Amino acid sequence: MKGYSTIFLKTAVILIGIPVLALCIFWVPGFVNYLHFTILMGVYATALTYFFALYQALKLISYIDKNKAFSELSVKALKNIKYCANTISIIYAVLIPFLYPIADADDAPGLVAFPIIIIFGAMVIAVFAAVLQRLLKEAIDIKSENDLTV
Repeated sequence: MKGYSTIFLKTAVILIGIPVLALCIFWVPGFVNYLHFTILMGVYATALTYFFALYQALKLISYIDKNKAFSELSVKALKNIKYCANTISIIYAVLIPFLYPIADADDAPGLVAFPIIIIFGAMVIAVFAAVLQRLLKEAIDIKSENDLTV
């Protein structure tokens, strides 16, 4: 049963990445003449960071498959996911001033609200990954202490 659940998780992670890849290949290039170059670079930097976080999630799932869930490798993967989420938040916080003139010209306040939603979502993921990282680190420390006493 465990193998099926991790296959499901790996499939879900891959399926989460496919729409973002499709947007980066087909949709974002259509805005080259409309959006500022800095915004486009920020979107692609976010995509690279996002895919690195998905890769770390796949590594974490593979550690679970190999019964290495309670290891420093898992803690490192969670730490990388946390850093990726924080990086995405920073990228979009930097992009907001570049989006404001476009939103003001088009009278589209949602254009500024969209990055704020992304920042909030990325921060939630960063906090969740930090909590999991800390809990996992404490569990590893307890396991190490128990192994030393036995």
